[in-house]
Amino acid sequence: MSTHPTNPASTLERDLVCGMNVNPANAKYVHRHHGRNYYFCCAPCVEKFKADPAKYLTQKAPAPADGVVMLVRTGAKGDTRDSDLPGTPNVQATAYVCPMCSEVRVSKPGACPSCGMALEPDVPAAATRIEYTCPMHPEIVRDAPGSCPICGMALEPRTVAAGPEENLELRDMTRRFWISVALTAPLMAIAMAAMFWAMPLHGILAGAALPWLELALATPVVLWGGWPFFQRFWTSLVNRSPNMFTLIGMGTGVAYGYSLIATVAPKIFPQSLRTGSGNMSGYPDVYFEAAAAITTLVLLGQVMELRARSRTSAAIRALLNLSPQTARLIDAAGNEKEIRLEQVKPRDRLRVRPGEKIPVDGVLLDGRSSIDESMITGESLPVEKSPGSKVIGATINGTGSFVMRAERVGSETLLARIVQLVGQAQRSRAPIQHLADRVAKWFVPIVVAVAVVTFLAWLLVGPQPRFAHALVNAVAVLIIACPCALGLATPMAIMVGVGRGARAGVLIKNAEALEILEKVETLVVDKTGTLTEGKPQVVGMSQAFGENPELLRLAASLERASEHPLSAAVVDAALSRDLRLSEPQEFRSLTGKGITGTVNGKKVVVGTPALMMEVGALQKPAVLPAATPGSTTLCVAIDGSYVGTLAVADRLKQSTPEALRNLKAQGIRIVMLTGDNRATAAAIAEKLGIEEFEAEVLPERKLEIIRKLQGQGRVVAMAGDGINDAPALAQADVGIAMGTGTDIAMESGGITLVKGDLSAILRARNLSQATMRNIRQNLFFAFVYNAVGVPIAAGVLYPFFGVLLSPIFAAAAMSFSSVSVITNALRLRDAKL
Repeated sequence: MSTHPTNPASTLERDLVCGMNVNPANAKYVHRHHGRNYYFCCAPCVEKFKADPAKYLTQKAPAPADGVVMLVRTGAKGDTRDSDLPGTPNVQATAYVCPMCSEVRVSKPGACPSCGMALEPDVPAAATRIEYTCPMHPEIVRDAPGSCPICGMALEPRTVAAGPEENLELRDMTRRFWISVALTAPLMAIAMAAMFWAMPLHGILAGAALPWLELALATPVVLWGGWPFFQRFWTSLVNRSPNMFTLIGMGTGVAYGYSLIATVAPKIFPQSLRTGSGNMSGYPDVYFEAAAAITTLVLLGQVMELRARSRTSAAIRALLNLSPQTARLIDAAGNEKEIRLEQVKPRDRLRVRPGEKIPVDGVLLDGRSSIDESMITGESLPVEKSPGSKVIGATINGTGSFVMRAERVGSETLLARIVQLVGQAQRSRAPIQHLADRVAKWFVPIVVAVAVVTFLAWLLVGPQPRFAHALVNAVAVLIIACPCALGLATPMAIMVGVGRGARAGVLIKNAEALEILEKVETLVVDKTGTLTEGKPQVVGMSQAFGENPELLRLAASLERASEHPLSAAVVDAALSRDLRLSEPQEFRSLTGKGITGTVNGKKVVVGTPALMMEVGALQKPAVLPAATPGSTTLCVAIDGSYVGTLAVADRLKQSTPEALRNLKAQGIRIVMLTGDNRATAAAIAEKLGIEEFEAEVLPERKLEIIRKLQGQGRVVAMAGDGINDAPALAQADVGIAMGTGTDIAMESGGITLVKGDLSAILRARNLSQATMRNIRQNLFFAFVYNAVGVPIAAGVLYPFFGVLLSPIFAAAAMSFSSVSVITNALRLRDAKL
């Protein structure tokens, strides 16, 4: 089978097995038979065809389902829409795709014709419905809670709702658990009483009354309380995907089925299996209490697991609850009215009063305030905001009142994107998960084989009653070997770890990035916006400007007419000193030199030393003060007289020096890449102690350097914030995007630092180390537990110590192992980063 056909066809082909239409141009499943390519919608269809080609070549292919077109969608560039193909229905208005079979595309909601999964919209809107997915198999998506058809685990919400969210699966399992406890308790009492006070009990329940009473108590527990487990057991058989519920279903089913037959038709059993003691004469031993206790303990494990999972999204839900329900809109006439948050549109002007929550992301237009952004950035100190500053939705305004312009609303706000990233990351699979998957694939069949061998060994050479011992020990093996802990080891740690990172201002886009980050040994950093603020600022000025602010006001008034980034720095410097600027007249821009114009009747020139000499303000540039390293010098002349210089530079972020020192202390090699000139890059590198850097590089060159480092066997992380960093971020083993940068950078990176602070890389690395350490602990415990538990359940200790493990204790041990893994994973919530 080939996944990439070399001769794409221009017309649709019919899947000979199911009848679906397949586009050969990008079909994923292709099989060559007798010199011809045949195209299929999914892997099962290929396997069926390969098993009996003649059957499908001679019969007429089934007609496709109504409105169904099978396509392979390989991404944005390779995405083929139904309307692009001849003879296919136009479903552009609303298209539905299968989350498991990416080649399925239909015009209406329903079940996937290939695998039966619930279809979902191709381009999901900011929907209000809750979707459920499997924590171990994120490709499984349902519209309602239930169990995973692959592994049987309980599905959980894929998105986090802002309001209180009822976990229907938890409620159902809790109800089943408590009813099962009520019925299992008397069953266990009967079993204990039969051991220690057999005669009085049999005197009360004479003849067949006792097994029939146990049957009445156990049946609701096993068949109703354990019904979800039997459903998952059957699903695992149908899909040939053995899992923990395969073992649970077999164990409880055998124990209950044997006991049911022994109660209803005891005479079909040989005389040697009937106890012949007391009033139980004529009846074999029954194990209703074991089947009921196992079911109840597994239900307890499910309840605890579901509760633990629901707690992993509590912090994110708390963030969502911080969003205000309304906003104060300022209309075109200047009137204010209160509207619902979902009615806010981009470019709306909104009033935010003291103490209120900011409704959406935007820009402050008028007024000043300090804003508490701790719930987003983790920074406890309020942040001062002035006109032009960006504000984040759901953060809390301080004592000032201001007017803002809405820029991002609804699902586009930073808070909504955080939740989306966290949700996606919690459902992603770390590479280490493949180890658990490979083990689980072979583990269940091996356990079943061990159970069969155990049964035969006890039946042939065990002590009397041999059949009873054989049955009990085989069931104990099936129960204690349930790979619950193995399955939970990685997903639980990833879920909790990603949530912990979100609270620390570190957004993990996928689990692979979280795993690889601890192995990173080389960090490549962009300069502008990553090491620096990304915004030119006036970092120095001649003494004349300090003594006479009017000189700065005149220069800034002229600069306000220019679109050059350096001009904005001069204007900001003047506004920060509360200087009122004027409108310039006769403005001229001299490319590569500077600008000239008239402000309040005065001739103002701002530019290079060469321009100063050209207008006669300077005879030679030697009189200029030494420039600040890495800065650009702007000379200012008024009415033909030189008055001083302004030094403009992109200032380092306050946290950058310490962050780089700490990263170096961990043995990480730092390489700086920048498109800036070499002099500026050298000054920044010297100031930060960066020994390796390259200046004046284009995006392609950054990509080449990343590849070169990887070719040397290094694990490379790239930190950047701009569009020009996107290729390098995507190429690096781990891409780290600044949350203050561009959207494309954040899409290309696997990790986003919300505050755009390099010190967060240390927190991310510490989180990676803590999470991977937790996963290894979980996997070690799971492996060791099963390696020790299975032989004991099989009875290897019996010949030496006379010790047998009851199925009831096996179920308790199995549940304890799962709870241990969950508890260990939850420790990550309090990990120090």
